[in-house]
Amino acid sequence: MSPCADNRERACPRTGTCSNRLIPPNLRVSEGSPLPVTHRHTIGINRRELLQVGYSGLLGLGLSSFAGARAKDAPSLARGKKPKSVLIVFLTGAASHHETFDPKPDAPPEIRGEYKAIQTQTPGLLASEHIPKLAARSKLYSVVRSLSHRENNHLVATHHVLTGHVQPGAFFDKIASRDDFPNYAGGLSYHRSPPEGTPCGVNLPTYLMEGPLLWPGQYAGFLGPKHDIMQITQDPNRADFKVENLRPASGMDVTQMKDRMALLSAVNDQRKWLAEQSETKKMTDQQQQALAVLTSGRVAKAFDIDKEPAAVRDKYGRHAFGQSCLLARRLIEAGVPVVQANMGRVQNWDSHGGLFKRLKNDLLPPLDSAVSALLDDMSDRGLLEDTFVMVLGEFGREPKINKEGGREHWAPCFSGLFAGAGVRGGQVIGKSDKNAGYPTTTPYSPDDIGATVYSVLGVDPHAEVRDRLGRPVQLNRGHVIRPLFDGTGD
Repeated sequence: MSPCADNRERACPRTGTCSNRLIPPNLRVSEGSPLPVTHRHTIGINRRELLQVGYSGLLGLGLSSFAGARAKDAPSLARGKKPKSVLIVFLTGAASHHETFDPKPDAPPEIRGEYKAIQTQTPGLLASEHIPKLAARSKLYSVVRSLSHRENNHLVATHHVLTGHVQPGAFFDKIASRDDFPNYAGGLSYHRSPPEGTPCGVNLPTYLMEGPLLWPGQYAGFLGPKHDIMQITQDPNRADFKVENLRPASGMDVTQMKDRMALLSAVNDQRKWLAEQSETKKMTDQQQQALAVLTSGRVAKAFDIDKEPAAVRDKYGRHAFGQSCLLARRLIEAGVPVVQANMGRVQNWDSHGGLFKRLKNDLLPPLDSAVSALLDDMSDRGLLEDTFVMVLGEFGREPKINKEGGREHWAPCFSGLFAGAGVRGGQVIGKSDKNAGYPTTTPYSPDDIGATVYSVLGVDPHAEVRDRLGRPVQLNRGHVIRPLFDGTGD
């Protein structure tokens, strides 16, 4: 099914994708933010780059090449401590904040919706009745209710949230391009190498692409393929789940593999003119890094999810949501610095009609079991101290329920859950108005989310990087969301 197919009145006649681009007239606009313009498509990542991004090549696997540290020491939340990790639970398509962490029980029915609100362990924090496990664990996390930006288009908003920067030249449905800003793993890779044999980041279990639309924010953008992450596109809940490319081929041991690489190197030496080509160098980097992962075995073992006790797997939930969160925890434990678990295919949470039935039956219960188990597990293992966890989508949902029983896109106000790496649990940060339509306190943008992520990773958010033309670019222009860590207010 095409994205937003349940919103046929607003569907793009060319792609079937949602064309909802409501921009509220009273929304405060920050300088430099793009307005959606006429729907058009341009070529973004070309076929060669897509193959590199998709990790094809000699070993069938491409990883980031990890440049040495380039930035000067800069103030960060991780100063003086070992670098933190980041785990992103991404609700692709945008979950409704009204039906999760910002219900409005006193609002009219067309705003309030069908669900009851329940108390959490945090004073002032109500939650939907369909996430009771998370409600019972609110002391482990903080909720920011005043997230806000102005991109009501899925692709553009996804880039903003997953890179911490407005997409360059943004327009409606602008697909991924090598002019995009890097995702957090790519930005980290530019500045610091992860442990040897470990990729800078992993995305799982879905690849955000639908028809001609390749979602931006999944790659290293203008930093180039050598800083791209691993993409895993298999459901870890399947009985036959395994990532073959992380293991030597049947009958080939590590020594034989190294010999094969030595042979390849000898052949390459006879073709020195090829080595002068930049694309060849990039592919060689990918091959060497793939070999490092294969021979270290650390990441390969993390993917052996069937080694987990059955009771642990059951607690996360025997579904794609649950097992993806469990696999994400295993990858963090193996030393992968940035892991993103997409909760569904593209626009999985995008409900322009039949919202309440779908959330109740298909989405909220598995999310509740998966994320609550993840928080418990990481806390028990001591991983939460060094891992910044965030659960959010690209925007929220419109306050007023539409005629089809759904909610339209709504970027002016939405919520996010944040935990770990020094985040003070049991907090509600920011407030929305009586309809959860606009923040009534300091709004926090995706730029601020990005500044927080980079600071947790030990990277100066305002550090200078170079685009593909060698021009200096500031990595991020946001500010750390300080109340998450010091409880100083909204």
